[in-house]
Amino acid sequence: MKSHYRVVVIGGGVVGASVLYHLAKFGWRDVCLVERSVLTAGSSWHAAGGFHALNADPNIAALQGYTIDLLSEIEAESGQSVGMHMTGGLTLAGTPDRWDWLQSAYRVFQSIGIEDCRLVTPEEACELNPLMSKEGILGGMWADREGYLDTTGTVHAYARAARKHGAEVIEHNRVLELNQTPDGWEVVTEKGTIACEHVVNAAGLWAKQVGRMAGIELPVAPLKHHYLISDTIPELEAIDFEVPMTVDLEGFTYLRQDQKGVLLGIYEINHEHWALDGAPWDYGMELFQEQTDRIEHELTMGFERYPALQNVGVKTWVNGAFTFSPDGNPLVGPVAGKRGYWCACAVMAGFLQGGGVGKSLAEWMIHGEPEADVFGMDVARYGDYAQNKRFIRETTGQFYTRRFVMTYPNEQLPAGRPLKMAPAHDAMTAAGARWGVSYGLEIPLYFAPEGFSEQGSLKRSNAHDIVGEECRAVRNAAGLLDITAFSRYEVRGPNATQWLDRLLASRLPAAGRARLAPMLGHDGRLKGDLTVFNWGPDEGGDPVYWLMGSYYLRGWHMRWFSNHLDAGVAVRDLSDEVVGFALAGPNARRILDKLADPEAVVALPFMGCALLDVGLIRARVGRLSVTGELGYEIHCRASEHIALRRALLEAGAGDGLREIGMNALLSLRLEKSFGIWSAEFTQGYTAAMTGMDRWIDWQKPDFIGRDAALSERDGAGPEKVLVTLEVEAEDADASGFEPVWHDGEKVGFVTSGGYGHTLGKSLAMALVDPAAAGEGTELSVHIIGAERRARVIAPSPYDPLGKAVRG
Repeated sequence: MKSHYRVVVIGGGVVGASVLYHLAKFGWRDVCLVERSVLTAGSSWHAAGGFHALNADPNIAALQGYTIDLLSEIEAESGQSVGMHMTGGLTLAGTPDRWDWLQSAYRVFQSIGIEDCRLVTPEEACELNPLMSKEGILGGMWADREGYLDTTGTVHAYARAARKHGAEVIEHNRVLELNQTPDGWEVVTEKGTIACEHVVNAAGLWAKQVGRMAGIELPVAPLKHHYLISDTIPELEAIDFEVPMTVDLEGFTYLRQDQKGVLLGIYEINHEHWALDGAPWDYGMELFQEQTDRIEHELTMGFERYPALQNVGVKTWVNGAFTFSPDGNPLVGPVAGKRGYWCACAVMAGFLQGGGVGKSLAEWMIHGEPEADVFGMDVARYGDYAQNKRFIRETTGQFYTRRFVMTYPNEQLPAGRPLKMAPAHDAMTAAGARWGVSYGLEIPLYFAPEGFSEQGSLKRSNAHDIVGEECRAVRNAAGLLDITAFSRYEVRGPNATQWLDRLLASRLPAAGRARLAPMLGHDGRLKGDLTVFNWGPDEGGDPVYWLMGSYYLRGWHMRWFSNHLDAGVAVRDLSDEVVGFALAGPNARRILDKLADPEAVVALPFMGCALLDVGLIRARVGRLSVTGELGYEIHCRASEHIALRRALLEAGAGDGLREIGMNALLSLRLEKSFGIWSAEFTQGYTAAMTGMDRWIDWQKPDFIGRDAALSERDGAGPEKVLVTLEVEAEDADASGFEPVWHDGEKVGFVTSGGYGHTLGKSLAMALVDPAAAGEGTELSVHIIGAERRARVIAPSPYDPLGKAVRG
C-alpha cells in the first residue's frame, strides 16, 4: 500500500471492483481498492447472480445491456471464469394489464436497440421452461441474453483485470475515517493513512457509515431477501438444456437452474429492514435464519408455479441483506459540496448493473461527464429531505414490497408523503386537488369533485374528462396553476452577467426581459432548458437574474452551477422561499387588471418581467406561458401564497377562472409542441436534435459547449430531429420510448405523448431520422403493444403563429 493514490475505491464487492477496473482501463492507473475483509464479503458473495433485460428506465436498461456484454470480455482479459450461463430469460404476465405492459415493454426495448427479445404464448413459455405451470399465464417475453453467473468469480475477474491495468487491491484493511483536505481526501485505514484526490463510496452494506465519515447522510437502507436452492429435480435430469431465468411477476418470484436443482428467489410483500444505520463492521459472510412464515404466501405461489418443487426438498436457504435506495436505482456520481467524493452505492442488482455503473462513474471522473444519460441513478436526484430516517424506511420498504407489483403510470404511491407542501396546499385540497410528488413536493395534478377516485390504468384513465375540462377552461377563459414546483435560482454579483453569458448558450435578456436559455455540457449535450429573467439592477447597480427550471432538478442544477462558479458570482436556490401561480387564458389580462395597475399590466411585453403590486402583494411577474395562451407567472414569498391564490380566484370569479393541475399543462404544451425536460430534453440529446439550437447565440465568442455545438451545426448535423406526430389512437396515447416506424423500418422513438384535449387529437413528440421528419410523412407508432398509424404534422398544431400567447 502506498501513501498516495489518485483514487481510493472503498468496498470490494462487484461495484467497487467494476469501478476500479474501468478507471484503470480508461487510463487512471494510480488507483486502489480498499476492502475491510476480503473481496465479495458483503452482499456480493450470496447474490443470486441473475441478469436480465428489464428495467423501467430505458437508459439503465441500456447500461444493463453493456454489463452483460462486458462479462465475457473481463473473463477473457482476466483469465478468471465468471461462470456465465446464458440460458435466456422469460418474464411472465398473469393479468390483462400486465400483459399489456409487457407488450409495451417489448416495444420499448426495440426503441433502445435491444433486438434479441420476442413475445411468447403460454404454451411457448412452457416449452422454454418445462418446470412451469401455464395456469393463469396470459403471455410472456423471451430475451436471449439473460441468465446467471458465478458471483464470486465475477468479482475476482473484475479485480484481476483491474490489476493487469495497474490498479491495486488491498484487502483486510478497514477504512476508519475520511478527512477532506485542500487537495482531496485523507483516508485513514487500519494499515495507515492514504492521501488521494478522489474517494469512491462503493461500500455496499456499509455505504451509510462511509457517507457519514464525510458528513453525508445517504438515502440507503438494507433489507433482507430470501432465496432457496432445491435438491435435485428429476424433471431437470431428464432434459438436455438449462431452464431459463424465469420471472413470475404476479407470483413475486424468480427462478433459475442451479446444477440439477433450481434457485427460487422471492420478493415478499411483508418486507423487513435490517441495520438501518449500516451493517456492523464485523458482518460479512453471515446469513440470517430463514423466515418461512414471513414469505409463506409468495413461497406457496412459487411452488404452485413450479409443481416439481413440491416433490423435492430444500438444500439451502439464503436470507441475506441487500442495500436499496428509495426508488431501487443506484446512487452514483459526485456529491455536491464534497469535492472529490463520489458515490457508487445502493446498486441492488450489482451483477446486472455493476458494469454500467463502473463505466459511467469512471467516465464522469476522468472526462467530466458520463457517455450515457444516467440521471435515473444520479445521487443528485434526491435532496436533503431524503436524509430523514422515516422517509428512507418508508420508501425503500415500499420499493421492495412493490418490486414485482404492477405500478401504473398514473398511480401515486404513498410512502414518504406528504412531506413538502405549498402554503395553499390545504385550501387546494379542499377545492378538489389530487396530488402527485416531485422532489418531495406535493404538486396538483388536477381538481376533481368530492368522492372521485382515479383508477390505475395504462390507458386513458377515468380522470381523462376532468383534465379535458381544465384544458378547455384555459383555452376559453382562464386557468390558475400552482407553480411552487418550478425551481428558481437567484444569480447576482459584479461578475454575474459574464458568468451567465458563459454558462448559457443563449443571448442574455436586457433588464425587464426574460429569455429561453439552453444550457450545454462541454460535449454539446443539454444540461438545462432554463428561462433566464433579468430583473434589473440591485441597490449596488449589479443586475439581478433568475434562472427557472424543473423543481426535481434542483440538486442536479445546483451541483452544475457550483462546479462552474466564478469569483464575484453568488447563486442561491430560492425554490423553497419563492412560490406562486401561473395565470393563463384569453381572460388573464382582464383578471390581473383587477388586482394590479392596468397601465403596468398592459405595458408588460411578451417575455417581459417586472415588480408589480398584485392585490396586497409585491410580486415578481413574468409575461409568458407554456400553455400557448396569454399568461403571467406571478411569484411571491411563501408566506403570501395563500393570499395570492385567494385574490386571484376572487378576481377571476366572473371571468371563468378555474384552478388546473399539471396534467392539463402537459396536454396544453403538447398542442404547442413545447418540449419538457426528461422527455424531449435530456442530457443525452443535443440542442440541434431537440430544436433548442434556435435559442443559441452563435455570435458569442465563448460559452460552455460552443465548440461541440458548432461542430454539429457545421458538420453532418444531428442524427435525429424532433417532430410532432398526430396519432390515430383509440383509448390510449403514447407516453415515451415507443418505437416509430416507416415502411417497416425503425426510424426513431417517441419522447412523450398524450391527448390534446382542445384539439381532440392524440399527439406525440418524437426523435426521428431526418429523412422521416418531413411534414406529412406517414409513420406508425406502437402504443401498449398495438401499432397505430401516425403522421408528421407542423409544429404547434394549436395557434401555429403564436398569436394567442402574445395577446
